[in-house]
Amino acid sequence: MLPTVCGLLLAALLAGDPGQISRRTTLLRIASVALSVVLSLGAIWSTIQLVDDICRDGHETDSAVELLQAGSCVWLGTVIACAVLYFELDCGGSAARAERMPRYPDLAFPQQLNPGVSPEGWRPRFVDYLYLGLTNATAFSPTDVMPLVPWAKAIMSIQALISLIITGLVVARAVNVLQ
Repeated sequence: MLPTVCGLLLAALLAGDPGQISRRTTLLRIASVALSVVLSLGAIWSTIQLVDDICRDGHETDSAVELLQAGSCVWLGTVIACAVLYFELDCGGSAARAERMPRYPDLAFPQQLNPGVSPEGWRPRFVDYLYLGLTNATAFSPTDVMPLVPWAKAIMSIQALISLIITGLVVARAVNVLQ
């Protein structure tokens, strides 16, 4: 059901604003926030399921290969869900950033802190938020992008904790299965 809901929301977003993200309408904003929420809830649910299977010694975690595959999928799902959240929430969303970058961003990228390293008018794109999600999940902390507002600090903290739990439990269970 999750892929269907995500697919429908994504189709609505693409139909409402094909090409570059540039329109700011209430319906498109609701659809984009809904997509972010659905992806985040899916990532949280799959993390809970994986942790439950590991803690209850579920048959899904009896094989190291299947466990590592499942753990990798859950981990990657959290990276993507958080990247979408960062992309959608930073500076009022992608359409708001396309229109005008605020003086005080929610997430401070190196290009914003040192304008000499980027072209004039630089704005973060999705790949920048995906990189943020990936580095936060692997380092369990901010690396080069600094959270400046409470929501960003909260999401980055939750993402780091989820990644630490997934990594720790999957590796521990995989070692146990291999013995």
